[in-house]
Amino acid sequence: MNSVNRQIVEFIRDNWVIPTNNNSLFAKEHFIDEKTVRRIREDKEYQIALTTIMRICEARNLKLYEFFKMVGI
Repeated sequence: MNSVNRQIVEFIRDNWVIPTNNNSLFAKEHFIDEKTVRRIREDKEYQIALTTIMRICEARNLKLYEFFKMVGI
């Protein structure tokens, strides 16, 4: 389960957070707290919540199944 969580966090970090290069902007645009964005970016042990994934998907107009398919899960 940890490897799946890590795969999700790293996908979000590498594909969406880092390219944005602005934690505040990413947080605002994706309906999450800036602290959560910092944790996605920096915390190697971060356990992402389903509600966080859902908010990010909603902001990107993605269905959960589409997101998980992109991640490869």
